[in-house]
Amino acid sequence: MSQSTVYITGAGVSAESGIPTFRGKDGFWTIGSANYTPQEMATRQMYLSHPDEFLLWYYQRFASYRHVKPNLVHLWLSDKNLITQNIDGLDGKAGNQSYIPIHGRLDKVTFLHDQGTPVPIEDAPWDEIAKTCPDNDETLLKAALLDAFRISPKTLRPEPMVSLRPFVLLFDEYYTELYRISEAEQRMQAAECFVFMGTSFSVNITNIALNHALRSGAAIHVVDPEPVDIGIPGIVYHAMKAQDYIAQ
Repeated sequence: MSQSTVYITGAGVSAESGIPTFRGKDGFWTIGSANYTPQEMATRQMYLSHPDEFLLWYYQRFASYRHVKPNLVHLWLSDKNLITQNIDGLDGKAGNQSYIPIHGRLDKVTFLHDQGTPVPIEDAPWDEIAKTCPDNDETLLKAALLDAFRISPKTLRPEPMVSLRPFVLLFDEYYTELYRISEAEQRMQAAECFVFMGTSFSVNITNIALNHALRSGAAIHVVDPEPVDIGIPGIVYHAMKAQDYIAQ
């Protein structure tokens, strides 16, 4: 795997696999619950205060895509120096053994812990929950989710190092070693070229990457059908889908 180019991918790369982008018309961040916006739902605070609502929303929005297959772009990226914002795990399914899922993985869970504390990462119980509630009845789903994530239905209070939570970086959390942030920055420091694919530059990791690229003078390429103008001189924009870019 060449370290000279680092690829940083976003939701646009997985759109061809049938997974909605986050900020598109039907994206994850446009669909909330009955009482909360997506930005309120996808928070540590919501998990702690309303774990039943949080887990139900997460399961309905994300876990339903757990069996989606990688597309040609994921396969092309399978031997690349890759950092992805996506939690869908498709790069791993495509065979990339060293990619960094900087925002976590849909198929994994961790114990509830203080940020920065090392904890094991375990397989998520989505399939078991789906078998328990095949008709997706929300009342039964909430009960099954609370049971699987080891949260008392009486107190509705997750317990540190007892209760489970999805292995995903939430809006009110920050990058820690659990998400391999130091390794990601080491790759960025060594890179001579940055290729951003399918990202709206709305998350912190893209800002971190851009800062590293500017400090080192690395080349910067942006691949997106409607690329965001970052306002940095010298960037090469490729106004196309990722699958068209890799076919060049």
